[in-house]
Amino acid sequence: MVGFGDILVEVSRSGVVESRHYGSIAVVNRKGKLIASAGDPELVTFMRSAAKPIQAVPLVESGAADRFGFTPKELAVMTGSHSGEDIHTEAVRSILKKIGLDENSLLCGIHQPFSKEVQSSLALKGEKPGPVHNNCSGKHGAMLSLAVHLGYSIRNYTALEHPVQQIMLEEISYFTGVDKNRIRLGLDGCGVPVFGVSLLGMASAFSKLAWMDGLPEAKKEAVGRIVRAMQDYPEMVAGSDRLCTELFRNTGRKLVLKYGSEAVYCLGHLPSGVGIAIKVEDGSDRALGPVVIETLWKLGFLTYEELVKLRHFHRPQIRNHRGDPVGEVRPVVKLKKEI
Repeated sequence: MVGFGDILVEVSRSGVVESRHYGSIAVVNRKGKLIASAGDPELVTFMRSAAKPIQAVPLVESGAADRFGFTPKELAVMTGSHSGEDIHTEAVRSILKKIGLDENSLLCGIHQPFSKEVQSSLALKGEKPGPVHNNCSGKHGAMLSLAVHLGYSIRNYTALEHPVQQIMLEEISYFTGVDKNRIRLGLDGCGVPVFGVSLLGMASAFSKLAWMDGLPEAKKEAVGRIVRAMQDYPEMVAGSDRLCTELFRNTGRKLVLKYGSEAVYCLGHLPSGVGIAIKVEDGSDRALGPVVIETLWKLGFLTYEELVKLRHFHRPQIRNHRGDPVGEVRPVVKLKKEI
């Protein structure tokens, strides 16, 4: 390990390495035991949006999803960091309509949609993005739904002291195995609390999402519904030509996975119950695809055919302004097996 973790990715031009991305990886078995790592697996960082599948669990477990008749497609967007495409905004508006609210109730703020096509479309129509275009609007719709179902105020549902956010904290504590009083708290880009835990904790959480046998029956059923929704509607978890969506689409039904801002990525392998958490130290998303796919490959969780389908995420080409290939982003992940 050198300073900021191990070297995970090298960026080269004409065979000369111009840049390197450092980071850390934790891999745990279904019992939560560390079995492989790179860098510092005990690094504490924020889960960011990688927490979203866990944050959706109380919605299903409480009975709110059934009460309001949420579809699997709507459950999937609740876990997503979506691109603001029509399929996403329509789903979020449908969620809000079912609970008797509209997008003015969303306190996630407004940013340009991730989709460049949607950005251009809005500009051509002289329209501005709204809260539903925020990549976290599905999660906020879920939080509002839980508040309505449990009879809590919706006015300050993003505040840490609000009962909904306390439920979120309890859920993260349960899945990561970290006492809630030891979880580092911050504020996410969308205004809700965000949770700082070790990569080990994150990997353990996704191991539980993948290997559900040890969960209480109601929680097991909720997790199963959420994971199936993500697998069935991967386009709702991210969007067109994005890593989360393409990983789901090209790996059958063996993974549960989620991206988080500042280059965090968490995965669970359903057949084995192995959980994985990745953090690229400099927060660069360009390193994530190569690291995620190389890690899955080294662990034996991808077939060669799947690797080929995902090659443009695995070893992206660098092109100049004329479109000529001039270099590549190459993973150099070395996993240390733990005894």
